[in-house]
Amino acid sequence: MIINEILILIIEAMAVYFLVLWAHSLRHRFGYVLFYALMGGVTAIMSWVTDAGTAVQVGGITFVIGSTVFYTSLLLSVFVVYVFDGPRDTRIAISTIVGVSAIVPIIAAVLHIQMDLIGNARIAYVPLPSLRINLSSVLAALVDLIFLAMTWEFLGKPNLNLKLWSRAFLTLLGVMWLDVFLFATMAFAGTPSYLSIMKGSLISRFVISLFAFPFLCGYLYWQNKRTGVVIENRPVLAILKQVAEIEIELSQAQQEIERRKRVEKERDAIIQELKKTLSEVKTLRGLLPICSHCKKIRDDNGYWNQIEAYIQKHSDAEFSHGICQDCVKRYYPDLYDDIYEPEKVEIKPPFSSITDNVSCAKTTD
Repeated sequence: MIINEILILIIEAMAVYFLVLWAHSLRHRFGYVLFYALMGGVTAIMSWVTDAGTAVQVGGITFVIGSTVFYTSLLLSVFVVYVFDGPRDTRIAISTIVGVSAIVPIIAAVLHIQMDLIGNARIAYVPLPSLRINLSSVLAALVDLIFLAMTWEFLGKPNLNLKLWSRAFLTLLGVMWLDVFLFATMAFAGTPSYLSIMKGSLISRFVISLFAFPFLCGYLYWQNKRTGVVIENRPVLAILKQVAEIEIELSQAQQEIERRKRVEKERDAIIQELKKTLSEVKTLRGLLPICSHCKKIRDDNGYWNQIEAYIQKHSDAEFSHGICQDCVKRYYPDLYDDIYEPEKVEIKPPFSSITDNVSCAKTTD
């Protein structure tokens, strides 16, 4: 009989563990809706069977079904969400568990009050919630899940040099024992059964961690080997202060700022170049009526303008007057040879030849 109860408990726990991990593995295909819905359902069942007091006695140890099977599966689900999806999604998962844990006993209490008001007998299959136990469960769950994330990051420090499997097991066992201490203290402290519940729960949680660990460790190694899925090292308080998200967002913002600065710098350079070009060039377009003799240009009003005056008026060009080689030759032939052909200019000496010198001498005599 005891063996059957143990087998049923183990099979039930393995089935729920497999279900939540399988739902998490489908997040890239179907999103997180299916996973969070399953977490909410498991949380509701956990609250329901815990209030009902469903438990199994094995060798003097009490295994509470709600805590042993369903709550440990929720720990596994939050564990893998934090490891692979980060603090933001983990906070959503924690909010789902805590929210459903608080709503389910309220609904049960409302149903019982409703039956009392209409004069009917209370619903037998709806357990009457205990305010102390349910409040203890909600508070313990909140602290447990935050402690889980912080412990995982603390054990992942490089100086500890822990293997992935040892890091996972110590985190899982630590959060399970913390849950026993918090829940048993808040829910049963001051009662005669407090110490026995604490002792039995510590032993049962150790046994459960041995069964849950292979599922968790296998899933971590499997997801870690998948393309694009990496186990990150985050700050210890990332779950509370969103340090990881802030660092990522700051890094992305810094990269975006640098990119925009680079683009703006290139844009300013192009604008300056265009401004310089526009300041230097002013294009004349269209047909310009020009006199075939005097070369004057007729404007839009019908007036004839000197060509230099017209261009100065319709562009940014300025004129300085000079004279070309052909005009020098035509109008100033005396200067042409001196300016453009100085080698052809004949320089006469005082006496052109010896004969001239002799002739001068005879004449003198």
